[in-house]
Parts: sequence; C-alpha cells; structure tokens
Amino acid sequence: MIHLAHPGILWLFLLYIPIIAWYIWKHCTAYAALQISTVSPFTQLRRPVKQYMMHGLFALRLMAVGCLIVVLARPQTRDAWHKSSTEGTDMVIALDISSSMLARDFKPDRLEAAKKIAAKFISGRESDNMGLVVFAGEAFTGVPMTTDRAALTNYVSALNREMLEDGTAIGDGLATSINRIKDGKAKSKSIILLTDGSNNTGIVAPLTAAEIAHKLGIKVYTIGIGTNGTAPYPQVNMFGRVEYVPTPVVIDEETLKEIASITGGKYYRATGNKVLSEIFEEIDKLEKTELDVRHFSHTEDNYMPWALAALGLFLLELALRHTWLRTIP
Repeated sequence: MIHLAHPGILWLFLLYIPIIAWYIWKHCTAYAALQISTVSPFTQLRRPVKQYMMHGLFALRLMAVGCLIVVLARPQTRDAWHKSSTEGTDMVIALDISSSMLARDFKPDRLEAAKKIAAKFISGRESDNMGLVVFAGEAFTGVPMTTDRAALTNYVSALNREMLEDGTAIGDGLATSINRIKDGKAKSKSIILLTDGSNNTGIVAPLTAAEIAHKLGIKVYTIGIGTNGTAPYPQVNMFGRVEYVPTPVVIDEETLKEIASITGGKYYRATGNKVLSEIFEEIDKLEKTELDVRHFSHTEDNYMPWALAALGLFLLELALRHTWLRTIP
C-alpha cells in the first residue's frame, strides 16, 4: 500500500485555482501585436492544431508541478497493519547453586544441566519479562526483570558454584524472587524454583515465602532435581582433592509440594537431563498469556517515480516550446 509521510503538503494543489484563473484571464485579455484592417478573409479557415497544443504546454507544466508536490509529500510503500496474538508473562527463575548441584547423576552435572536447559527455556520466551535469582547459603538477584534475552542467557551460562557461600536457603531464594516479580505489569506472574536439597539456612522459612506469594497472586513451580537412590556427590578428601562419592539423594519433596500447592503451581521431580527438559517444556505450555499485538513491515520512500515524471514533463514541455510549438516574439 502507498501512504504519504506528509499528506498536508497536498493542500498545495489549491494553488492550481489562481494559476489556472490567471492563465484564462491572460488569454482572454490578450491583444494582437500586429494590427490589420480586417480578418474577415480568415474567418472560414480552421484553427491549426498547434493553436490548441499551445495550451498543452501549460497542462504539461501543471502536471510537472503536481508531481513535485507529491514528491514533497513523500509517498511511501508500507504493508498494511495486521494484528496477531502473542503470549507473555512475568517470570523469575530461582536456581540453586549449592555444592550438591555438582552431583553427577546428570550430565555433566546437575548445575550445568540446569543452566543449559534454563538458557534454552529463556531463549524461547520472547514475549516475557524475566528475571533470575540464584541461591545457596544466601540469595541474590542475578538479573532483574528484563526482556533482554541475551543478558539473561549470558548470565546463566556464567553461573558457578563459587558465587555464594554454601548451603540451601530455599526460603530466601523464594522471598528474593517474590521481591523481584511482585511489581510486574503482566496478569500472570510465576516463579520456577529449582533445588536438589532441603532448606537448611537463611532467614525466611519456605512456607512463609509461599504464603506471601499466594497473597500476591504469584504461582510457584517447584522442581526437585536428583535421581532416585544414590548419586555421586563431590567431597573433599583428606588430601584436599575432590572425589565423587555415592551418597543418598535427599530432597525435601514434601516442602516443595506444599509450596506449589499453596501458590497454585505444580511440583515436578527431575531424575535426569531428559526429564528436566520435559518439565521446562510443560511449564512453557502452562505459563501462557495471550496478548494482541499490531505489526507492520518495513517502510520505504517511493518518491523516485514521481521525481522522474516531473523531470520528464519539464523536459517535454521545454522541448515542445522550443521546437514544434515555438512562437515568434
């Protein structure tokens, strides 16, 4: 479709009225430069075509000026507006980075598997406002609420165990996530809390944080990560070397289930890389909010045909005026 960037310029076409009026008045009041006693011998003669074509020169000039007016109005080509539905929500990922997340029942370990799958999940949520909270012995906001997918995925990729004192402060991680998301504008607000242990430190009790989330209308999806039975956990031996020792997997599933139940979310148990990926895919389907968004394609100026037409009309008028329709002063 063709649109004009400055449609008000078209008012200049009103100048045609006085110009045409002046042209008519000029020809009606013109007088002969050479006078003769009578023109009766010429009254029966037909008027030559050139006499009519002289007015064509004036028409050509008007058309050229008209093309210039259109150029000034800046004609543009643009696709029509169209409306589509997209999906968006406010969401925070709260990720446990305690030492137990280095257990190797996931490939290469729990933390790296969670980072990879979380980064993929973030990249796929293009319409969401998302944030990231990390916790171990304490909790802090890694990335505040943002739509910058690159910043989020880069930060997730750079996460490592040494960022925080060891421990598992699930309540603090959840409370920090609530503080990040509570002022969001979206109708749907949710937190994905991923941990492999039980709350053993921190200031806020997990269920207290869950009650706060419920009052604020925030759903919490909890994920317990760890295989069933035993898993190779990292331990430092007497020589200061890290060894991976088979240790029973202990996850406080009851608390995680209750957090999800209180807030209207859901609890998941991830026992491997594939299961964890499937869990994030399911949450991705659950947490959708439809929004109507209007789009339009790239706009380009399209004045060149009008400019070329103006130039062509001026040159044609000039050529006719000085050749076939030339007059003697």
